[in-house]
Amino acid sequence: MNESEFNDIADQTIEDIQEAIDNSGADIDYDEVGGVLTLEFENGSKIIFSKQGAMNQLWMAAKSGGYHFDYDEAAGQWLCDSGNNEELYAMLSRLASEQGGEAVTLEAP
Repeated sequence: MNESEFNDIADQTIEDIQEAIDNSGADIDYDEVGGVLTLEFENGSKIIFSKQGAMNQLWMAAKSGGYHFDYDEAAGQWLCDSGNNEELYAMLSRLASEQGGEAVTLEAP
């Protein structure tokens, strides 16, 4: 994947995450500036996404640690590059539930 393709997919994913939050009904505020998406929970904790163009990855920083996601073109989804290969929306739902203190289910549009 070239840089332009990566940016298109990553930008769309950041927009899709915002839409998924809106559709979930969860009490999560978000702000996107320059390709960095910050999610803020009622208790003040945050999850931050950033594009890492040189690596062709999305990075997520959460209370539990930092995670890197690679785009699987065949599957059309972002997978965590750690040993579990957890899908981005599944991991984000789990971490948002943990950090926000309420059940959160975020689904790809």
